[in-house]
Amino acid sequence: MTLDIFKQALLICLFLQVGSVFLCSNASAQSNMPVNTSEIGIGIGGGNYKGEISPNYRFLNNQPALTIFYRRDMSNAITLRAGLMGSHRIADNNTFSDEAFDDRPFHAYRQAELRLSLLELSGVVEYNFLDYYDPKQHPRFSPYVFAGIAGLLYNKKLTSVHDELNRVFDTDMTVTIPFGVGIKYGLSTHWNLGLEFGARKTFTDKLDHLSTPGQPENMLSPHDNDWYFYNGISISYTFYRYNCPPVYKKKPGLLD
Repeated sequence: MTLDIFKQALLICLFLQVGSVFLCSNASAQSNMPVNTSEIGIGIGGGNYKGEISPNYRFLNNQPALTIFYRRDMSNAITLRAGLMGSHRIADNNTFSDEAFDDRPFHAYRQAELRLSLLELSGVVEYNFLDYYDPKQHPRFSPYVFAGIAGLLYNKKLTSVHDELNRVFDTDMTVTIPFGVGIKYGLSTHWNLGLEFGARKTFTDKLDHLSTPGQPENMLSPHDNDWYFYNGISISYTFYRYNCPPVYKKKPGLLD
């Protein structure tokens, strides 16, 4: 289901990229006005966990998440972004929708409650399908795709009827691969609105605490690690730097 959503989004972005060849008639004018931009922003949205306890992505399972980021353009199409994203309770048995357990009733069989919090530091590359930073473009918007690498610090609390499984504030770290799609829209020359959906592939199966000793082995899937997602809305402010050529070239003097 998640892969189908990404495929549809990429097809839409490809269509817009082809259309931009015919619609962006002022691209050559923009190339004569070199501009560097940097951007800072904040965002709010939902964090979502996917693993053995909740094997499918469900929008109703989103929990509040916040993000701050810094973005800098490398070219008309490429931007780099560094971000910090956190969710106090991205996974909680008490907040999962009932449909999350339709195919695997782990919440009853496991006889435990999990609370998962996380903090992510990421660096990604964005590809903008339209010339978003062209000040002459109206309206100013662009869909984009992104991918990169992130470090994840996560904290889990497990409350179980079995005392040997109880864990209070068990903290660990791992590496993840963030990727996804989004759209940027210019509210004004400096202010921007963003909408983004991203997935994070982890290299661990320990987010839900099922791979620890004492857990039933038949509850684990040996073929897939845990995932988590972030989708949200953001607002940012852009700083422009125009690279103006010198008025004249200084000629060397007698003493130079």
